[in-house]
Amino acid sequence: QVQLVESGGGLVQAGGSLRLSCAASGGTFNTYNMGWFRQAPGKEREFVATITWSGGRTNYADSVKGRFTISRDNVKNTLYLQMNSLKPEDTAVYYCAASPTISGPNARNYAYWGQGTQVTVSS
Repeated sequence: QVQLVESGGGLVQAGGSLRLSCAASGGTFNTYNMGWFRQAPGKEREFVATITWSGGRTNYADSVKGRFTISRDNVKNTLYLQMNSLKPEDTAVYYCAASPTISGPNARNYAYWGQGTQVTVSS
């Protein structure tokens, strides 16, 4: 099974930026579709962004479109999420996930998950 470890979270002011990383090991990273999801306290886990195994297709939640960018480096076995113009409502634990088959916003298609990294945006 694939092991996923997120890093790069922290506390930032509204309007600031963060870059999250997800290091993958124990599997063939370049064959997996990848995604970022987040969960705020008291709320349900939600889709943020996805990217296909080749990096040729990306998809974003409406709430982050134009502000966040998902990317991957299949040589380094690493997934990234560049977050710009952060808002207080972006505050959540962010998780990376891997799908051996289907790409898309449905979290149930992702078999492997990281431990999460906290992002806190102050006003």
